[in-house]
Amino acid sequence: MSTTPEPLSLDALIAIDGLLTEEERMIRDTVRRFVRERYLPRSAELFAKEEFATDLIPEIASMGLLGASLTGYGCAGMNAVSYGLALAELEYGDSGLRSFASVQGSLAMFPIWRFGSEEQKERFLPKMAAGELIGCFGLTEPDSGSDPGSMKTRAREDGDSYVLTGTKMWITSSPIAHLAVVWAKVGDGDAASIRGFIVERGMKGFETPTVHGKMSLRASPTGEIVLNEVRVPKANMLPGVQGLKGPLSCLTQARFGISWGALGAARSCYETAVNYTRERVQFGKPIASKQLVQQELVGMAMEIAKGQIMALHFGRLKDAGGITPVQVSLCKKNNVGVALHVARTARGLLGGNGILLDYPVIRHMLNLESVYTYEGTNEIHTLILGQALTGHNAF
Repeated sequence: MSTTPEPLSLDALIAIDGLLTEEERMIRDTVRRFVRERYLPRSAELFAKEEFATDLIPEIASMGLLGASLTGYGCAGMNAVSYGLALAELEYGDSGLRSFASVQGSLAMFPIWRFGSEEQKERFLPKMAAGELIGCFGLTEPDSGSDPGSMKTRAREDGDSYVLTGTKMWITSSPIAHLAVVWAKVGDGDAASIRGFIVERGMKGFETPTVHGKMSLRASPTGEIVLNEVRVPKANMLPGVQGLKGPLSCLTQARFGISWGALGAARSCYETAVNYTRERVQFGKPIASKQLVQQELVGMAMEIAKGQIMALHFGRLKDAGGITPVQVSLCKKNNVGVALHVARTARGLLGGNGILLDYPVIRHMLNLESVYTYEGTNEIHTLILGQALTGHNAF
């Protein structure tokens, strides 16, 4: 009696393990085990109930995943490839899980680490790395998304403080955050300069209402930042940067992580589709034996493989200090697009079952609709690449 051989895994197909160090493999495998044992059994319920697994924050911190790529101040100091591998495993669980770690490290901790005073670093970073302080990043506004330079949030100097007024929107982790790195304009007209401020929970006029009713990233805490004449000490202003260079450099860090993370979601969808089509029998045979199904699976695997090789290449470049924001845009645009296509294809292969939370596919597909848009929409990354390739600014 013949038996069907076990399918070739993506890891075996792509074969990057030989290109990774022992430490990189260990970090990946540790996070993989955590996600499968501690998160996946609850993933569908968390998504359905619109809840974030706050109880897992200490474990996430204990693995060094908060501010993972930063050095000193209790941070793990992982290289770029280790960090990327870890984020891919987190997003295999859920984009919301990866978003939490990404925002904490790249958008909240990084600006303090890169542009903050020594006092600010010592005060905030160790507790943020330990998960004792949760941060968020306040740049996007209701009327200023892809054009952050048009922000309306203002900081008015008043004695030894700045008084901040404005609203930020679509802010990951704001409902649970202890602090927010908020970007605001100081001054008026052409003389206005964008500066970063550390706004702390408890400051009068600082509120973070939750956004409810999302059909995407439901297992991620998303909210607003409302600043109603919030008095922030001058000691909480980031001294090391002025202008959009500050927030945009943070976004570059986060986009790099997204380019790895999205492949984790794609991998989950692909593996689900392979397993499902091998077991689903129609017309007397598993549908995995049908040419049309195999064509879809091959296309999915091929695109994930190319995205993984691109991410690894740019990760090595980043560790060597040679990556550019344009290259990060290329990797983010490609890999998120790949992941969304894989998720949609997998949803189709699962048929009606593809819309059930019993399988991870619909959850990833809906999440990736947000990942496709946030931290630079697909169209914005197209324009960044277009400008770089032609020399013409089409913004």
